[in-house]
Amino acid sequence: MSTMGKRYLRTVLQYLIVGLAVLGAAQGAPIRVVQAGSQNVILATTTSTQDSGLLDVLVPLFERQTGYVVKTISVGTGQALALGGRGEADVVLVHAPEAEKRYVTEGTLTNRRLVMHNDFIIVGPKEDPAQIRSLKKASEALRRIAERKATWVSRGDNSGTHQLEKRLWKASGQEPVSDWYLETGQGMGQTLGIATEKRAYTLTDRGTYLALKKRLALEILIERDPSLLNIYSVMEVNADRFPKVNAAGGKAFADFIIAADTQAIIKTFGVEKFGEPLFYPDAGRQEEEIGR
Repeated sequence: MSTMGKRYLRTVLQYLIVGLAVLGAAQGAPIRVVQAGSQNVILATTTSTQDSGLLDVLVPLFERQTGYVVKTISVGTGQALALGGRGEADVVLVHAPEAEKRYVTEGTLTNRRLVMHNDFIIVGPKEDPAQIRSLKKASEALRRIAERKATWVSRGDNSGTHQLEKRLWKASGQEPVSDWYLETGQGMGQTLGIATEKRAYTLTDRGTYLALKKRLALEILIERDPSLLNIYSVMEVNADRFPKVNAAGGKAFADFIIAADTQAIIKTFGVEKFGEPLFYPDAGRQEEEIGR
């Protein structure tokens, strides 16, 4: 085909697309314009958003509203941030504020916005061999677990959960290096399963625990400690640093997850099934306001 012929064909196709969009609008259908080649949005996110079932609700809604197709990579927060930091994702949804801020400062991620929060809890077998149930602070509980050499299961994957766990061990004054300390290298759901098998203690976000509770032989033993606050943020991958990312798609997802309608869904997610929400919406808030 000649160059002139190709230009003519491209023009015809452009008019056809516009015509279809106008026809759809006339019939009351939403106009969804996604440029060819940019339909896919790569979301790098923590396992808890997947294991809790939240993304099973939000992603299809986003796809219907926008015409984008989300490719979700569900890994530990450290890995999700690294993917975004290498330009291998378009948008990142994670829960490790200090690590997130480092990536924003470096310039690989941008436009960090709060999405929601829940909290971490320490769970363990009903018989509570280390007798931590009466304690108030997570660091005190870890100290007693270490002193009594009760089995502890760690994700050991540099996730947001693992990063918090390391801070708690430091605060406890204990060094968790022993045969009672096990690392799974797995996500939260798998780690909870292993803790059940080992009759062990572990640190988990409340949302994942509630979503999987019926499969687990674990009870909440430590909760409501301010140090266990769990904040989720969304960030876009910086297109100035990584020109090949789908910047429009990444921004569309970030805008979607903090939009009022989406935040209303987050506010009620889990209430019917578990009697309480798995997450609390935080769009537009500052970190220091959360948990008050």
